[in-house]
Amino acid sequence: MSVQAKAMDQPNVVTGESVSLSITGMTCAACATRIEKNIAKVPGVQKANVNLATEKASVTYNPSEASVEDIIAKVKKTGYGVQEEKVKLNIIGMTCAACSTRIEKSLNKVDGVTNASVNLATEKANVEYVPGNTNVEKLIAAVKKAGYDAKVIGEADGDYERSAREKAYKTQVTKFTIGAILSIPFLIQMISDFTMEYGNGGFFHMAPWIQFLLATPVQFFVGGHYYRDAYNSVRGGSANMAVLVVLGTSAAYFYSLVVTILGTGQFLYFEAAVIVMTLIVLGKLLETRAKGQTSEAIKKLMGLQAKTARIIRNGEEIDIPLEDVVSDDVVFVRAGEKIPVDGILIEGSSSVDESMLTGESMPVGKKVGDTVIGATVNKHGSFKFKATKVGKDTALSQIIKLVEEAQGSKAPIQHLADRISGVFVPIVILIALATFAITYFVTGFTPALISTIAVLVIACPCALGLATPTAVMVGTGKGAENGLLIKGAEHLQNSQRVTTIVLDKTGTITKGEPDVTDIVAYGNYSEDELLQIAASAEKGSEHPLGEAIVNGAKEKGLQLQDGKNFNAIPGHGIQTEINNQFVLIGNKKLMKKNDVNIDQALETMEKLEGEGKTAMLMAVEGSLAAIIAVADTVKETSAEAIKLMKQLGIEVIMITGDNRLTAEAIAKQVGVDRVLAEVLPEEKSAEVEKLKQEGKVVAMVGDGINDAPALAAADVGIAIGTGTDVAIEAADITLMRGDLMGIVDTIRLSKSTMRKIRQNLFWAFAYNIILIPVAAIGLLNPILAGGAMAFSSVSVVGNTLFLRKWKPVR
Repeated sequence: MSVQAKAMDQPNVVTGESVSLSITGMTCAACATRIEKNIAKVPGVQKANVNLATEKASVTYNPSEASVEDIIAKVKKTGYGVQEEKVKLNIIGMTCAACSTRIEKSLNKVDGVTNASVNLATEKANVEYVPGNTNVEKLIAAVKKAGYDAKVIGEADGDYERSAREKAYKTQVTKFTIGAILSIPFLIQMISDFTMEYGNGGFFHMAPWIQFLLATPVQFFVGGHYYRDAYNSVRGGSANMAVLVVLGTSAAYFYSLVVTILGTGQFLYFEAAVIVMTLIVLGKLLETRAKGQTSEAIKKLMGLQAKTARIIRNGEEIDIPLEDVVSDDVVFVRAGEKIPVDGILIEGSSSVDESMLTGESMPVGKKVGDTVIGATVNKHGSFKFKATKVGKDTALSQIIKLVEEAQGSKAPIQHLADRISGVFVPIVILIALATFAITYFVTGFTPALISTIAVLVIACPCALGLATPTAVMVGTGKGAENGLLIKGAEHLQNSQRVTTIVLDKTGTITKGEPDVTDIVAYGNYSEDELLQIAASAEKGSEHPLGEAIVNGAKEKGLQLQDGKNFNAIPGHGIQTEINNQFVLIGNKKLMKKNDVNIDQALETMEKLEGEGKTAMLMAVEGSLAAIIAVADTVKETSAEAIKLMKQLGIEVIMITGDNRLTAEAIAKQVGVDRVLAEVLPEEKSAEVEKLKQEGKVVAMVGDGINDAPALAAADVGIAIGTGTDVAIEAADITLMRGDLMGIVDTIRLSKSTMRKIRQNLFWAFAYNIILIPVAAIGLLNPILAGGAMAFSSVSVVGNTLFLRKWKPVR
C-alpha cells in the first residue's frame, strides 16, 4: 500500500506538492508562529510547518492554486526573508544575444527559480533558486531542452547555504568581539560605582559624552540587526524577540542620550544598553553554535558520500566526479574504498561494512547478484557492480532527505508552545507598560525605567520555540545514525505512548528464509518428483515458503518446468498447471475449497506443526499427493528483544497467517504470550483496529506487502528495512537493520527525546513565569536580566545536546 493509497483511506491527509524554504530573520518562536500562520493563509497551501531550530519552513501546497513564488512573497510580506541558493552555469553553444535570451527565459520558467541572468560575453548563467523545489539537474535539463548544454561552476546546492551560515556566524563573532571590548570600560565603571556606594570611593568614571561615543557603535552596529529584524517584524504585523530587545536597550540608550544633551541629570544608563546588547549577542552566538551541533547527524550523513567513482567505459578505468555517474555504469571498487553509488554486484565478491546504514558493525558478505549501497565501505577484495541508483535516488540521499523532512516536522507537544509564543511578545509589552505606570507613580521615573527595561529584556520566547525542535533534530538524527529512520516528529512522540506491539511472524520474528525439512508422500511419486513438481509450481510465487521449496529443488539439481495459469490465492496458497496436471499447494482451507480429501494427513500435519514447522499440503489432479514441511528459523535477537519490550511495560502480540499450532510453537520459543493465528492478509488491519478499539496504542511491525495495510492502520507503523519497499513506504518508522532490537531502541529513543522536550518546556515556562514578575517588581537589574535571557536559550539547547550521548541497547 503506497503512501498515496494510505492517504486516500484517511480523511484530511495532505497530498499536494512540498517545498522546503530556508527562512532568514527569525529570532524567536513568535516569528515562526507568525510566518506559519501567514503562509497557511495563501490560497492553495494545505499545510505549513515553520521550525525555529532548523530555520526552515516545510510547506505542502496545490500547484494549481499556489506557487513557490506566492509563498516566498507572503514570507517577505510578513517581514522575513527566504534563503535562496545560487549556482553558476557555464553555457555551451551560444552564438548570439537571441541564444542568451532564450536560455534566460527557459531558466526563469523552471518552478522554484527566482532569478536567472545569462551573459553572452562570459557564456555564463547566474541562477538563484529555492532549494527543495528545484535543483541543479533540473536547471541543466532546462538549458538542454532549449537546445544548449551547461555545466556547473563554483558553489552550488548545500555548499552555498553552508558558506552563507559560516559567513553569518563569523559576522556574529566579530560583532560580539567589538561589543565585548567596548563593554570593558563600562564594567570597570560599574565596579567603581559599586565600591563608591559602600564608601570606598569611586576610582573610575567616564564623562557622559565618552559613554555616548562608546555606546553608540554597540547599539547600532553590534545590535543593528535587531533594529532591522524588529522593523521587519512590525511591518509584517507581528512582534518578536527583536522588538523586546530594541525597546529595552533603546529606552536606556535614548534616555541617557537626552540626559547627556540636556545635562539635567547624573544618572545615565548607557552601560545597561551596552552590556545587555553584548550579552544578548553572546547568547545568540552560543545558541547558533549549539544549534549547529543539533544537526550533526545530517552533516555526518552527507560526509559519508564518496567524492569520486572509478568506472569502466570503453574498456578503460577512469575516475570521475560522483555526480557524473549515470545508471548502468560499471563501477570498480578496490578493498578499503567507499562504494560510490547503489548497484548490483556483477563480478567478484567481498564483505561490506554497512554500519553507516544499519548501525550493525559486522560486515555483510556480498556475491554476484547482491545489492551494494553507496557510501558503505568495501572491506576485502575487489569487485565490479552495475550502478542502478545515482544522485538523489541513492539510499543515502533518500535517508538524508527523510531525516531532513523529519527534523523539519513538528511534534504535537509543540502546539501549546506555539500558541503561547504567538501572543507572548504583545503580553510582555503590556506588562512592561503596566510596570512603568505603576512604578512611576509609586517610586518615581528612574526605578520605573529600570524595571521596564528589565521586563523587556528578561522575556525570552526563544527558549519556548527551541525546546521541542532541537530535541526532535537530535532524536531523529541519533535514530538515523543507528539505523532507525523516523519519518516525522509526531511518530517520534507517538512511539513513547505505545502500549501494544503487534509483530508479524515471517521475516520479522523469524528470518524469513525457511528451508524444506520434511516431504511426506501420499501416492506413487518419489520425494524428488514431489519436490520437482512443487518447485515448478512455486516458481512464480514470491512467498518465502515458495522460495524455500524452489531453493530446495535447486540444491538437489532438479530441473524445474514451466507452469501455466499460475494463481496466488492470499491466505490459502497457489494453484497452477504442471505438465497439464492441476496442482494445488497450500493450507487446509485451499484443499477444502477444492474438495480434496486430507483426512489421512491430519495427524502428521499436527505433529509437524507442533514442532514449529509450517506444513503445506499438495494435491495433484484433485488427489492428496504430499505434505511438504518448511521451517523458518527465529532471528537470534528476537527472544531477547521481546523480553526487553515486556520490561518496558509493553504487551507483545504475534500475528500470522500460519495455523495455530505452528504459530504457538514459534511464540513459545520467543516468549510471546498472545498469538493471532490464521489471519488472512486483508484481516491484519482489522485486527489492529480491534486492538485500538480496546484503548490500546498499537505499533505494528512487519516486512511484507501484505503487512502494508496493517502498518498504515496502526498508531505507529514500523517496517523492517530488509522488507519490501511498499511496506517501508507505508510505515512511519523503518528499522534498517532488520533486527527486533531496533523496536526496543525506537521506544527508548522516543522516551529519551520526549523527556528532553518536557524538561526544556518546563524550564522555558518556569524561566519566564518566575523572572518576568521578579523584574516587574524591581528586583532584577537590566544587566542581569540580559545575561539571564541569553542563558535561557543556550541552556535549553545545551540540555538537548545531552541527548547526543544516547546509545542503542547494543
